[in-house]
Amino acid sequence: GAAIWCYRCTSATPGCAEKFNWRGIGFLGEQCPESDDICVKVTERRGTQETITRDCLSALRFRRDIPADKYEGCRPASKDVILANYVNHTIKEHDVKRDYFTDTTFCFCFLDHRCNAAGGLKSSLVAGASVVLLFVLR
Repeated sequence: GAAIWCYRCTSATPGCAEKFNWRGIGFLGEQCPESDDICVKVTERRGTQETITRDCLSALRFRRDIPADKYEGCRPASKDVILANYVNHTIKEHDVKRDYFTDTTFCFCFLDHRCNAAGGLKSSLVAGASVVLLFVLR
C-alpha cells in the first residue's frame, strides 16, 4: 500500500478536461499499480482540439514520446525519429508515427496524492513561491 494515488481519466470523461472537477470521476482517484509510480497529465493539442489524459506513468509506458526527465514539472514530449521509419502505411488515421498532435506536453508529479488534477504545475509553483515570499517579508 505505499503507492501513490492518481486521477485516471481522459478529457472525454466529464470533469477531466482542463477545468478539472473531481465530482465526475470521484475524489479519491485510483491507487497506481507500482510502488514507485508517478502521476502524469498529458496534454495533446492540434489547432483548437485538445486531449487530456491523466494517469499513472506505469500505464503509459507503451508511449515512445515520454520525456527522459520525469522529475516534478511539465516538459514537451520527446521525438522518436525511428518510430515507424520502415513502415509503408497509407491509412493516416492509424497515426503510426504519432504525429497527429502538433503539441504534446507531459506534466509529472509525485510529491502529493492526486496531484495530476492541477491545470498546470506552474501555477502551484507560483503559489508556493508567493507563500514563501510572504513569510520572508514579514
